[in-house]
Amino acid sequence: MPMDRSQTIFALASAPGKAGVAIVRVSGAKAGLSINLLTGKKDIVPRQARFLSLYDTGGVLIDRALVLFFQAPKSFTGEDVAEFHLHGGRAVVDALCSVLTGDLGLRPAEPGEFTRRAVENGKLDLTQAEAIADLVDAETEAQRRQAVRQYEGVFGQKIEEWRDVLVRALALAEVDIDFSDEEVPEDSVGGGRILCAEVREAISAQLADRRRGELIREGLQVAVIGPPNAGKSSLVNALARRDVAIVSSIPGTTRDVIEVRLNLDGYAVVLADTAGLRDPTEEIEAEGVRRALQRAGEADMVVLLRDGVLGENPINLPESMVNKPYITVWNKSDLFWPVPQEGLRVSATTGEGIDAVVAAIAAKAKEMLGGSAAPLTRPRHRYCLEEALSALVRAQTAKEPELFAEDVRLALRALGRIVGKVDVEDVLDIVFRDFCIGK
Repeated sequence: MPMDRSQTIFALASAPGKAGVAIVRVSGAKAGLSINLLTGKKDIVPRQARFLSLYDTGGVLIDRALVLFFQAPKSFTGEDVAEFHLHGGRAVVDALCSVLTGDLGLRPAEPGEFTRRAVENGKLDLTQAEAIADLVDAETEAQRRQAVRQYEGVFGQKIEEWRDVLVRALALAEVDIDFSDEEVPEDSVGGGRILCAEVREAISAQLADRRRGELIREGLQVAVIGPPNAGKSSLVNALARRDVAIVSSIPGTTRDVIEVRLNLDGYAVVLADTAGLRDPTEEIEAEGVRRALQRAGEADMVVLLRDGVLGENPINLPESMVNKPYITVWNKSDLFWPVPQEGLRVSATTGEGIDAVVAAIAAKAKEMLGGSAAPLTRPRHRYCLEEALSALVRAQTAKEPELFAEDVRLALRALGRIVGKVDVEDVLDIVFRDFCIGK
C-alpha cells in the first residue's frame, strides 16, 4: 500500500535499545502540535533548543527533554519537524510514542521515509540520499570520506552540470525544429552536437574509473592463494587478528573459500582464504582448487603466498590473473631460508612482517581506488550513465533534427534518474530566454 505523504510521521532517530539519550523525530503538519500537546507550551521559537517537561494527556510526567522545532521549509525533510531528546530508557521512549500515536494519531515512519520526504521536497537529490545510508554504514575512513563527498553533492553537481549542457543542446535543436521561420542562429543542431560531444567525452571518462567508488563502498576483494602448507590460513588469521580459518600441518585442510571482512589502514577489504594449489588427489580437494582459482580470477587483488623454506615451486596460476595487482609474500621467515627471495618476508606464526603486508595491501588499494572526487558508488549510477552515453552516441550521427533531439531527451532522462530529476520544462525556459522568440 502506498505511503500517505500527507500524514505526520515519527520515529526513533537514534539507535534502538537502552542509551544515555534517545532522539524521537516528528515530521509533518502536526509536528508543532506534538510539542504543544506534550509540553503545554505554544510559544516555541523555531531553531531554539528548550529544556521542557513532557506530559501525557493525563498530566503524568513522561520525562524532561531537550525540545527543538524546525519550521518548513528550513528542515531536513522540508516539512515542519520536531525533535525530542530524552533519556534513552525503553519505557521512556515507549511512553512518548504512545502519546504520538494514540492522542495525536501520528504514524510510525517507514524505513528511510524521512530521507525520502527530503528528496521529494527538494532538500536532497538521490545521490545525497544514498550518501546518508553510506555514512551510516561506513566502517572505514575511505568509506566515510567518500560518503561525505557524496553527501556534499559533488557527484550530483556534476550530473546537473551535464544536464544543463544537454538542455542547451536540446534547446538549440528545438529552435531548429519549431522556429525555422524565425530569426535563429544558423546550424543550431550543429552547435548542439558540439555540446553533446563535450558531455559524451566527460561521461566516457567517468565510466572508465575501474569501479573505484563501488569498490570503496563494497570492499576490495583480495584472494590469498598459494601451495598447500604455505601458511595461507595462518596469514589470514594474523591479518584478521583472530582465528577465522582452521590451521593444520595437514596439506589440503582448507577445502572451501573462507572470507573475512577487514579494515586495513582505512580501506574495506574482503580477504579470502583459499585451498592450496596443487594437483588434487581426490574429488573434494579438486573442487577446492577449482574454487580457489576462480576466486583468484575474480578478485581485485591477489596475495601470492609462497613457502620460504621450500623456495621456488611451480604454481599454475589462472590466465585471468595476468595484469592483476598482486603481492608476493614469502612465509616462515622465522625458519632457515636457503636462498633470499624477492618479495615480502613474514612469519604468520610469530607475526613478523605482518604490518608490512598490511601496508603493501593498503598502498595498492590506495593506488587502485584513488582518483575521482565524484566516483560512481552504485551500479544504478553506472547503468544510467551507460544509457545516457549510448543515447549521445546515437545523437552524434542522427541526420534529422527530430532524431537528434529525441536522443538528447533520452540522455537527459537517464541523467535525471541518477539525481531524481526529469524536467522537460527546463528546455522551454532555455528556448524563450536565450532566443527572444515570439516577440
